[in-house]
Amino acid sequence: MLVRSGRFRRRADGVDADLDSTVGYVGVPGQEECFAHPAGGDVCTSVRVAPRLWADVVGDPDRRPACSALYVDAALDLAHRRCLSAAAGGDVDYALAEQVLVLVRHAVDRVAARPRPLASAADDRRLVAAAREAIASGDAASGALFSLAESIGVSPFRLSRVFSREMGVSITRYRNRVRLGRVLDRLAGGEVGLAVLAVDLGFADQAHLCRTVRRELGYTPTALRRLLGPAPEEPLTS
Repeated sequence: MLVRSGRFRRRADGVDADLDSTVGYVGVPGQEECFAHPAGGDVCTSVRVAPRLWADVVGDPDRRPACSALYVDAALDLAHRRCLSAAAGGDVDYALAEQVLVLVRHAVDRVAARPRPLASAADDRRLVAAAREAIASGDAASGALFSLAESIGVSPFRLSRVFSREMGVSITRYRNRVRLGRVLDRLAGGEVGLAVLAVDLGFADQAHLCRTVRRELGYTPTALRRLLGPAPEEPLTS
C-alpha cells in the first residue's frame, strides 16, 4: 500500500506505524490490522500480489516480509508515479503491467532487506513521529537539524541516532526525500521555472536542485517532466 496523499495510522502485529507518502506498508493475508485517521482522509494505491508472482519475486512462496512498514524513497516514489501515469495512458496489459512489476520489485527488496520493524520503543516512535510531522508540515524549525531537535526537546545526537534506527534512513536523507516528493509534484503539474522551484523548496540554487534530482533519481528535472506529464496523443491516420 502506497500513500498518494494524506496520512493515517496502522497497527499490525502490535506495532503502530504513521503512514504518508514517505512510508507505506506490506500486508499479508490473515494479518490483523487496525486503522485510524486522525488527520482526515487519504488517497492510496493498493497493489495485490498473487502467490505465484510473490514466489517469483522472493524465491519462496512461504517467505513473509521481514517487516510491514515500507520506507518509500524517491526512486520508489517515482516508480509509483510512473505506474499511475501508465494507468492513465490506457495500456493496462503491457505498459502498466511492466511498471507494476518494477514497483513490486522495489517494494519487496526493501521489506525483505530490513531485519527489524520500523518502530520499537514508544518514546522513540513518538520522537520520530514528531520529527516527521515537523518536516512534512514545513515547520520553520525543520530547516536545520539542531533547531529541529531543540523544538522537539531532545539532543541532535539522539534525534539523529533514533531516526536512523527507526526509519532505516538518516534524517538528512529523509528530509531530502520529502523535498524530492514536492519536486515531483511540481514537475508533474508542469512546473517550468526551476530557479523558482529551487527557492521555494529550500535548495541552494537551481544547480543544487538539478544535481540532487539527478543523483537520487537518475533523471534531469526536464526529463522527469516528460515522464510524469500526460502521454502524447497518437497522430490520426487515415
